[in-house]
Amino acid sequence: MKTLVLGLGNPILSDDGVGIRVAQEVGKKLNDPRITIAEASLAGISLLDLIVGYDEVVIIDAIQTGKENAGQVSCMGPEDFSCAKHLSSPHQINLVTALELGKLLNLAMPEKITIFAVEVKDITTFSEKCTSEVEQAIPAVVNRVLQELNAKHPAEG
Repeated sequence: MKTLVLGLGNPILSDDGVGIRVAQEVGKKLNDPRITIAEASLAGISLLDLIVGYDEVVIIDAIQTGKENAGQVSCMGPEDFSCAKHLSSPHQINLVTALELGKLLNLAMPEKITIFAVEVKDITTFSEKCTSEVEQAIPAVVNRVLQELNAKHPAEG
């Protein structure tokens, strides 16, 4: 089983870089040829180029709902974002729409996509550092991602 761990965000916009920071930390703790670690500052249809050909994708990204405390982590699937499917412009394509397009085009789409969404506080300040609340949550997010991976990729022996 080929798995991609994909950290998304903008590393120079404070908390928006949390997905990339978590992916980097996960990469330091893994040595499994079945798991690829990647970082990206893109979204929508551009994600298809990265995820096609993998059996499973684990995405880590910032989310700002205003309903949770900064640093709160939610484990979701693409279906949790179905309410955001219809956008104001046909030029905007979100994750759910991109995944549906990939299936319609008969691309080798992942069977499973897990999204670790980290509630963030500040995604507008130019900074390479996360706010203290999000910074403190990074080790817990790393552990959750590693637990998810270990459950599906037990050590070979």
